[in-house]
Amino acid sequence: MKKIKIGVLGGYRGNSMARYCRISDNVDLVAICDNNPFVLDAQKDLSKEFNITFYDNFDEFIKHDMDAVILANFANEHAPFAIKALKAGKHVFSEVLPFQTMKEAVELIETVEQTGNIYAYGENYCYMPAPYEMKKLYKEGKIGEIEYAECEYAHNCENIWPALAYGDKNHWRNNMYSTFYCTHSIGPILHISGLRPVKVTGFEPPIGERNLRSGSKSADFGMEIITLENGAIIKSLHGGLYKNNVWFFVSGNKGAMESARNITGNGEIMRLYVDADEYSGGYGTEKRENYLPNDDCDEIVKTFGHGGSDYYSMWNFIEKISGNKDADIIDVYEAIDMALPGHFAYRSILNDGKSMAIPNLRNKEERDIWRNDTCCTDPKVAGDSLWPCNKNGNPDIDEAVYKRQQELCEKQKKDENSRFSALLKNNRK
Repeated sequence: MKKIKIGVLGGYRGNSMARYCRISDNVDLVAICDNNPFVLDAQKDLSKEFNITFYDNFDEFIKHDMDAVILANFANEHAPFAIKALKAGKHVFSEVLPFQTMKEAVELIETVEQTGNIYAYGENYCYMPAPYEMKKLYKEGKIGEIEYAECEYAHNCENIWPALAYGDKNHWRNNMYSTFYCTHSIGPILHISGLRPVKVTGFEPPIGERNLRSGSKSADFGMEIITLENGAIIKSLHGGLYKNNVWFFVSGNKGAMESARNITGNGEIMRLYVDADEYSGGYGTEKRENYLPNDDCDEIVKTFGHGGSDYYSMWNFIEKISGNKDADIIDVYEAIDMALPGHFAYRSILNDGKSMAIPNLRNKEERDIWRNDTCCTDPKVAGDSLWPCNKNGNPDIDEAVYKRQQELCEKQKKDENSRFSALLKNNRK
């Protein structure tokens, strides 16, 4: 069987996907592109026994003879690179997030349609043990039709912020808005239900001391109240709360299911609780269960990041390229649906909490309204449509904050490089 030739953009985050390619029988890793010399040299050292070409320039990399590209670059730059790759005849696996502006969202969808190439969104939280099992159970009708859901992705990054944003006041992380990085929370609920979001209201608190100390200009977290096409409601929270938490809860007309909360220390996103009736209104017939869904999966899967989800997201992408019509990828329409609530929640926040309709970009007539809309917080992209990073406007952050972050970054980079080197050594085993 002919092997699928894969190239990876972003040798650090993309290392998990590169590892999948190295161990898979039907995939060849043929090219890696990164502009970080340390990452590129480390990947070269790991890959001595493989026939891999290395690049530090995407325009040269994309000319390489390969079938598909893994995009693991900056979160606000995925759409432009995905569009280039698709137009170059490559299938695309794109990490979070799918777009930064509505203009990019429209162009991405139309490029997928025009080229006919496969686009898969790498929202790995959808493939984590609990939410992945929740989708299976929901499709089986275990809890009936969804009526309400809650989802949380809380990640306090203050201690690692220097290594993430480099002390660069223009870095995307220091300039994103509170509801931008939303698909880790919203994505799994949409993937479980298979429903489209149609309306959203956004909320954010005042900017807090944690973000100001780090040099970030956005509020610490964001929240969306989302209405789905069947009338169900989702409450989504994500961002930098002080304590970390990843949690999903879905309530239907026959029961409910949820993952364990971090604070319980009981398996967290690995453990699932189910409380369901045999039929709607069947009091006294419920069957309560709790278990670890991935207990019986292959040991190799458990060695992949994010509870094995990095493995399953790649496996489904490769299966789709190989012709498996049932492969569980997140296609371009679903990917856009996952990110639209965060985008329009911020429009809601900037409009004093006004509820916003979410367009259905599957409909070509709705695309024309947004085709040239460049609203975002990135001055390189927004032009005259630049948003502030929070509802009260960009704060004045002293240059000393960024200088201190740069100093911490140098120290953290040494630790990060050591950890990355150790990770690559483990990948040899």
